[in-house]
Amino acid sequence: MKKITVILLAALMLLPLFAACAGKTPETAPTTEETTAAPAGAETAPAEEKVTVRLGALKGATSIGLVKLLDDAEEKKTQNDYAFQMAAAADELTPLLLKGEMDILVVPSNLGSVLYNKTEGGVRFLAVSTLGVLYLTESGGESVKTWSDLKGKTVYSTGKGTTPEYAFKYLLSQNGLDPEKDLTIEWKSEPTEIVAAMKAGGDVVAVLPQPFVTVAGSQVEGLRTVFDFTAEWDKLNNGSRLVTAGIIVRAAFADEHPETLARFLEDYRASVAYANENAKDAAVLVEKYGIVKAAVAEKAIPYCNIVCISGAEMLPVIKGYLNVLYEQNPASVGGKLPADDYYLAK
Repeated sequence: MKKITVILLAALMLLPLFAACAGKTPETAPTTEETTAAPAGAETAPAEEKVTVRLGALKGATSIGLVKLLDDAEEKKTQNDYAFQMAAAADELTPLLLKGEMDILVVPSNLGSVLYNKTEGGVRFLAVSTLGVLYLTESGGESVKTWSDLKGKTVYSTGKGTTPEYAFKYLLSQNGLDPEKDLTIEWKSEPTEIVAAMKAGGDVVAVLPQPFVTVAGSQVEGLRTVFDFTAEWDKLNNGSRLVTAGIIVRAAFADEHPETLARFLEDYRASVAYANENAKDAAVLVEKYGIVKAAVAEKAIPYCNIVCISGAEMLPVIKGYLNVLYEQNPASVGGKLPADDYYLAK
C-alpha cells in the first residue's frame, strides 16, 4: 500500500510538467508570429508620400506628347496626380521651377543645361522628348531655294536664346553664312505672331516649328517649306542629332520622389506612343488642351518627331547636341557642358 501511495504521489507531481509541455511549441518549429516578425532593430522602408506633380510645357509639339497623360490623369487612370501649366515661352515657366513651384518641365533642350549651371546642379535631365520640329518656310514668293538666298533677307523666328536660335545660326554658319552680318533675324515671342505676319501678305520668310507650320499652311495660301532643319542637320554628319526639347526635373524632387518620377516617365512614354500611333484620336486631345485645332494636329503629329528617349540611350543624343552648341557658343549651354550627374540615365 505504501508503494502504491508513493507512485500516485509521484504521478501527481509530474502532471504540471506534462501540462506545460503540452502547451509549448517545440523550438525546432517556430510559430507563425516568430517567422514573420521583423528582426530586432530592423526598419521597414516607409512608403513614398504621394504628391501632385506640377508639370509645365510649351505650347506646341512639346505639349502634344503629354495630352494622353493629362487626359488619363483627369480620368483618374494614372497613379500620379498632375497639375499642368502650358506657356508660350520658356521664361514663363523656368522662374517657377527655380522657386520650387514647378517640378518637371518640357522645354528647349539646351535650357536644362543653362539652368543646371545657373543653379550649380539644381536641375536634372530626364529624357529627350522632341527631335527636330523646325522648318524654314516662305509665303508669298519663291525667292529662297538655297541657303545663300537668305543673304540680305529678314527672317522671322521665335525662341531667342533657345533651340530655334542656336539651331538656325548653326545651320547658317555651316552653310557659309554669317548669322550676324548676312541677314536679319527678327525675333517674335510666339509662332502665332509669325503666322499673323504671313496672313498679312507679302514675301515672308520664317523659321517655324510644327504644328505651327501646319497651322500656317491652313491659313496662308502658297506657304511652302524650304528646309527641314532635321534633314539639313543630318546632312552635316556631325555625330549628333537635332534635339528640340527635353524633360528636366528639379534635383530635389528627383531625390525626394524617385518612385513618383519613375511613374511619370512611364506615363509619358505611354502618352507619346499613343500620340504617334493614334494621331486622329490624339488630335482631339490636342484641341481639348488648347494647343491647336484637331484637324491641324492630326496632319502635324507625324512631323513633330515626338519621342521618349531616356536612360543610357539618351546620352549620345543629348550630349552630342549640347556639344555642338557649346562649340558654337558656350553661352548657349550656360557657359560649360554639364557634368555627368546632370543626366538621370540609370
